[in-house]
Amino acid sequence: MSNAESKRIVVWGTGVVGSMVIAEVVKHPLFELVGVGVSNPDKVGKDVGTLCGIEPIGLAATDDVESLIALQPDALVHYGPTAQYADDNIRLMSAFLRAGIDVCSTAMTPWVWPGMKQNPANWIDPITEACEAGNASCFTTGIDPGFANDLFPLTLMGLCGEVRSVRASELLDYTDYEGDYEDEMGIGRSPEFTPLLEIPDLLIMAWGATVPMIAQAVGIELDDITTTWEKWVTPTERKTAKGVINAGEVAAIRFTINGVFQGREIISLEHVNRIGLDAAPDWPAGSQDDVYRVDIEGSPSISQETSFRFSDGSGRAPAVAGCLATGLRALNAVPAVNDLPAGWVTALDLPLIPGVGTVR
Repeated sequence: MSNAESKRIVVWGTGVVGSMVIAEVVKHPLFELVGVGVSNPDKVGKDVGTLCGIEPIGLAATDDVESLIALQPDALVHYGPTAQYADDNIRLMSAFLRAGIDVCSTAMTPWVWPGMKQNPANWIDPITEACEAGNASCFTTGIDPGFANDLFPLTLMGLCGEVRSVRASELLDYTDYEGDYEDEMGIGRSPEFTPLLEIPDLLIMAWGATVPMIAQAVGIELDDITTTWEKWVTPTERKTAKGVINAGEVAAIRFTINGVFQGREIISLEHVNRIGLDAAPDWPAGSQDDVYRVDIEGSPSISQETSFRFSDGSGRAPAVAGCLATGLRALNAVPAVNDLPAGWVTALDLPLIPGVGTVR
């Protein structure tokens, strides 16, 4: 592959996702890593390879945004914090966009579908304006919300003559997962505790963006978007990567976000997140452990399960493998996003991305 075809990228973030992606980028023929940004002052000046658990690569991490912009990369691939830190994310991404640098990110999952009415204007307008000012594009993805419930179901729906319902489910064991779930989902809390995502408007905004996206894609307008939330309390103590969940505390949650059309729930997103495969035994499970599942009732009906695994002997959890896939979806989208007109980019705007350079 000639150097002319490669893409010069800046990566922001060396957390779980960013560090795994960087380890892939440094050996990838399509991408040249020219800069890495961090917000943690303790990481500034340290070799990026060392930060990411690989051999030193001779590139130091920096928090100097202007110096990264001055590199004039083809894209910023942004693995910043969640929408809980929206102002910081918007400020950073806007700076790159105004400089004419496309952004591919996994941070602000409500931006998977910017047109979702739950997105506040102060989250949308600054990016719209920055894209216009710099003639640049901004793409956000994730796994769920993201490709597991936009790319996967929409691809399968294209094999049907009629779709009566479509459901995209995340069915994961969180025992080894170290992400935030206590305040957000109430796992490890008492059943009386109301987690943030149990509040319908917050749940729809945080996790439901692909419901109106799918509706738009297939040419319908939803009457309503509804939610459900269930909790399962463990009768016994359960050990997790983050500590212990005591008997009497929530050890599994199940929620749905449902797009209603003509009085029927036709588009559903479902999460079943457990601590232990034996938790909430009556709730849905995959034919394998830890899967993303799509079920279409239609003509024909289709079911598909997707699992993410590490086969390198590292013992890393499936949830972490899913995080890597999420990061790589954003990275691999860079050439396509570079080719698109300025503005917001969603999964509906992208061509097939086959992973050029992955086989070598």
